[in-house]
Amino acid sequence: MMRVRVLLATLLILALGVPSFPDEAKAAFNRGVRAESQKEYDTAYDSFKQAYALNPKDPKYVTAYLRARATAGALHINNGLKLRENHKLQESMAEFQRAMEIDSTNFVAAQELRRTAMLIKKLAEPPSAASNLESPLAKLAEEAEGVLDLQPVPNTPISLRMTTTADNIYRTIGKLGGINVLFDLDYKPQRITIELNEVMVREALRMVALESKSIWRPISPTAIFVASESKRKEFETSILKTFYLRNASTPAELQEVVGTLKGILDINRIQVNPTHSAITLRGTPDQMVLAEKLIDDVDKPKGEVVIDIAVMEISKTHLTNIGTVVPTSDSIAVQAATGGTGGAAGLVKIGSLNGNSFVVGVPSVSFNFLLSDSNTKVLQRPQLRALDNEKATLRIGDRIPIATGSFGAAAGGANNLLVNTQFQYLDVGVNIDITPHIHSHNEVTLKMVLEISSQTGTQTIGGISQPVIGQRRIEHETRLEDGDINLVGGILEDSETTSLSGYPWLAKIPILKYLFGQENKQHNESEIVFAITPHIVRAEEITDENLRLIDVGTSNTIGLRYREPKSTKPTNPQEGSSSKNRKQPSDKVAGTVPAPARPTDGQSPQ
Repeated sequence: MMRVRVLLATLLILALGVPSFPDEAKAAFNRGVRAESQKEYDTAYDSFKQAYALNPKDPKYVTAYLRARATAGALHINNGLKLRENHKLQESMAEFQRAMEIDSTNFVAAQELRRTAMLIKKLAEPPSAASNLESPLAKLAEEAEGVLDLQPVPNTPISLRMTTTADNIYRTIGKLGGINVLFDLDYKPQRITIELNEVMVREALRMVALESKSIWRPISPTAIFVASESKRKEFETSILKTFYLRNASTPAELQEVVGTLKGILDINRIQVNPTHSAITLRGTPDQMVLAEKLIDDVDKPKGEVVIDIAVMEISKTHLTNIGTVVPTSDSIAVQAATGGTGGAAGLVKIGSLNGNSFVVGVPSVSFNFLLSDSNTKVLQRPQLRALDNEKATLRIGDRIPIATGSFGAAAGGANNLLVNTQFQYLDVGVNIDITPHIHSHNEVTLKMVLEISSQTGTQTIGGISQPVIGQRRIEHETRLEDGDINLVGGILEDSETTSLSGYPWLAKIPILKYLFGQENKQHNESEIVFAITPHIVRAEEITDENLRLIDVGTSNTIGLRYREPKSTKPTNPQEGSSSKNRKQPSDKVAGTVPAPARPTDGQSPQ
């Protein structure tokens, strides 16, 4: 007796506990709906997440959870951006971290989190650390032999007013700056007028070169060589540099980089090494600096997108079968006379002739009263990860052989036809092709081909049984923000069939028709919904360095101007009063290229 009670108590607990999960999921979903209507998006996200965790196969919970995750993540990102604009960096970091906790695949949150962390780190560094940063090319220029830096002694501003030939002006500036000046044997100086007021030595030499259409280059820290502009290519300094690309790997991608360098910098001495994804260049120091910038601008990693796909197929079938299956034909048989008196079972005697009996079989009648209702739900949640502008393909299903062939006449001129049969395989099931393209402002264009197909039957063609394939297909292109959900639905198939069988006229009498006939109604509904959600994993990060303008000289000659290095103690009292002039650009072959704030080489200074 005790065992029976324990068994009944266990069954009661199980019976009460089974429906608790769906009820709890529904309650969490309702809480999320209320919170979402009150714009409490964090609370809505937590409630929808709970409902989804309890019942992850319900499309309603799936859609609500994905929508709330995207909304809550975007809200925290916006809050973080506003806090960062108000210089509240730590609070901004907390908002971005919360967005990452909600959606770990959110590229925007990860990107802004890195930027804020770098900003905090940069503000914590001493000012001298940022100003002494050198590019790899600047270090190479210092270490390589033949790349010299002119070092005037003293390096002080000079003032000069002269009208004479250019060689005399070069020599005068050289004496003021402690620089030896050598001239090409073919150089023919022109008579010019120059007026300089508190100008650094390098800038003064550059102005004279611009005015007299000549060039100069350092041959030692305290000497320069002067020649005419026509001999620029003959005497201009040439250096060698190998760039190892981090992202461009295929020969086509390397050739795109090479084409950019040739078109912009007019560099012809380029060697490509596809094995090591390297490009070796030979050119002037200024060309190498610009080549480094261009390669950094174009050698970006391809963006990547993770695409969540929810395929929901709902099928309903409603069948009603009411009525009587009545006989529609019968036959009369002749039964020979026997000694017996009774007839066979199920036979009715309707007459006799010459001792034989005419009998009719009694037909059977059946009455049907049937209702059938079935629901089918199919849920698939694949995930694709695709590169920017690269097609991602998903196939879920079977590969069905399809016969193909060609017909020809038999040998000897016979009329018979011979067939050569081959087989191709057709993908049947869920077929998805998606090509993403990442835009700025965290938007993605998705070019999609969505198809659901199945074998609906067979058909015999040419003696070969061929499958009949039914398909529902969408070719769709849409532009979404990161995390937005695109519901691609409306593939609805609704069919209703009504059939009536029975005796003519009698089968159409209301109510009585069910005694003299049978009515069959069948209603089929089938709907497919695709929920597409893109998540940007990585996009091209366009930095301020990529967008910065640079003065590259004239249309015929590439020439950069560099910031004047900060000098140490002033060598005379006047140097301290003119320290502001030390930041003027010069012809130094190293250092950081500034944004153009002064006229190009083809213009005269204001």
